[in-house]
Amino acid sequence: MQRRSILKAAAGAAATLGVPRLHAQAWPTGPVRIVVGFPPGGGTDALARVVGQKLGTMWNQQVIVETKAGVAGVLAADYVATQPNDGSVLLMAHINSHALAPSLQPKLRYNAERDFVPIVLVGVTPNLLIGNPAQPAKTVAELVALCKAQPGRISFGSAGQGSAQHLALEMFKLQAKVDALHVPYKGSGPLLTDLMGGQIHYSFETMTAATPHVKNGKVVAIAQTRTKRAKGHPTVPTMQEQGFDGFEATTWYGLVAPAKLPTAIAQKINQDVNTVLAMPDVQERLDTYGAEDGGGSTEKFAQFIHTEIAKWAKVVKDADVKVDS
Repeated sequence: MQRRSILKAAAGAAATLGVPRLHAQAWPTGPVRIVVGFPPGGGTDALARVVGQKLGTMWNQQVIVETKAGVAGVLAADYVATQPNDGSVLLMAHINSHALAPSLQPKLRYNAERDFVPIVLVGVTPNLLIGNPAQPAKTVAELVALCKAQPGRISFGSAGQGSAQHLALEMFKLQAKVDALHVPYKGSGPLLTDLMGGQIHYSFETMTAATPHVKNGKVVAIAQTRTKRAKGHPTVPTMQEQGFDGFEATTWYGLVAPAKLPTAIAQKINQDVNTVLAMPDVQERLDTYGAEDGGGSTEKFAQFIHTEIAKWAKVVKDADVKVDS
């Protein structure tokens, strides 16, 4: 019995090291690619590189981050959906491609749930409701009052039509019962330039992009959009704390693979990414991006995606959001 236990333990240990030995024939022998749907330098690209570098070391295998930017992440998702399902191609899925696009783009060529295998949630980042310092409203209540006093005239920038920032604004308008002017930009850079310059008044901006400008005082943080405060902004109250019960409008990232990825490979990648996310240096990097609560099972991530799709479909319908195709 003792020998059997030792052999069983040894087999279990071998299965947790490097590429799964029991499924060596199924595991890709060449490089593993993590496809990112946004330009280099953004949050999606940064998180993919942090995770990819660690996985490459663990697997003793090249892990390449490949950029296929376009259509707010949809181009990359459409591409990965048609790739081999052997673990050689993964997608750093994003709220845009896997929660917003299904309801915003009726001609979407992929199904966010059917055509992908969820592997693991990497992180969830709040948006920050920020304003130009010259604006009078410095709390959510004051902002609601301002919008009601000047319906359709208080401007909110976003990184583009149908972006996570745009949908956060639509959720705010629904819950506050106000009218406001949406001003879409081509990315966060020009949005923030105009916000700091006073050309627009407010924005629900990603914490990653907004934080440097909050810290240097060029914009004011009014609220954050998760139901709990992020580690990086412990003094900024949430929307929920300011009267918007259950208000949760985030940007999130997670690894998925083409449909029919073998369960053993999905579980192996899930296990290894969970190990990576628990590393102190990785946690430190994630904190700088405001990315929290990553990890967990494949089932947990699948349910998370399902819930997000339903939540944002309701916002799109109730706010009658239309996006140019």
